[in-house]
Amino acid sequence: MRSLQIAEYGKPLEAFDKTEPVPEGEAVLVKITASGVCHSDVHIWEGFFDLGGERKADITRGRALPFTMGHEIVGEVAALGPEAKGVRVGDKRIVYPWIGCGECPVCRRGDEHLCPKPQQLGVHKDGGYASHVMVPHARYLYDYGEVPDALACTYACSGITAYGALNKVKEIVKGQHLLIVGAGGVGFAGLMLAQAMLDATIIVADIDEKKLAQAKASGAAHVVNPAAEGARKQVMALTGGGAAAVVDFVGSSKSAAFGLSCLAANASMVVVGLFGGSFELSTALLPLKNLTLRGSITGSPAEMAALMELVKGGLVKPLPVTARPLDQAQASLDDLRQGNVVGRVVLVP
Repeated sequence: MRSLQIAEYGKPLEAFDKTEPVPEGEAVLVKITASGVCHSDVHIWEGFFDLGGERKADITRGRALPFTMGHEIVGEVAALGPEAKGVRVGDKRIVYPWIGCGECPVCRRGDEHLCPKPQQLGVHKDGGYASHVMVPHARYLYDYGEVPDALACTYACSGITAYGALNKVKEIVKGQHLLIVGAGGVGFAGLMLAQAMLDATIIVADIDEKKLAQAKASGAAHVVNPAAEGARKQVMALTGGGAAAVVDFVGSSKSAAFGLSCLAANASMVVVGLFGGSFELSTALLPLKNLTLRGSITGSPAEMAALMELVKGGLVKPLPVTARPLDQAQASLDDLRQGNVVGRVVLVP
């Protein structure tokens, strides 16, 4: 079993080879055929999140090194534990990585992705930058039909994260305008899904003109560069007074401030991205404009099932995907950190 692992935070990933693990109990061993590279992997590799004001959240605790990142995983069932049921060797499945303890009230209500004792693959447990991954139960494996592996794996994070965020504004934007901020991997997935899920006019904002051109060609009704003079006025003119909802897939100081400034009265903003930072908020605006500001992190197992039904039904346009060998994991992280990726980079063992 080969893997590319963090041996030291912020240092180049190192290759490791070890004996292929044997599943126990209800566990399932999956031979990986594709694993996406997510921007949150950059933060995990660095070992912190930027909280703004020179403050950092240490995310190295509770994770033993060397560690294998990667939470967008597709593969083939290679072996079953003696108590495993629901899949057979050879089945092709996408792995739901947002695994909880399975016992707390949060998990029992169906929100494993919000579990206070998470066991998430590629975040807390070894993940997909490898030839194999151990999945604790077959219920975390979803059929993906005839979707190509390199595309299918992206739905485990960029797809379900975008779906979970858009689901929160689905009713709000009916017949109105949705502003998507950020056309990176998750934002682009959001654009693809919004066209399948929502009855709304979609505007995409990004500071990269190449990404804006790709978004326009992929179905956005309008595109806006927030760095351009008069960008907010442009959004207000396009929407007739502001967007009914904003989904910020960047999560930076500037992106959140821009999104908030583009809201109509009675509107909502959902922050998804983890770029980091802080911004100033006039608290009086919240009641005076009756605004809702909230966060969103991935999606539940039930939302994953609903997403995959959309995908298998051919209702979601594919986002751009670039496949690279597993050994290019570090180069892919570097490209992502520098903003040089359109769509998604996927590692193929």
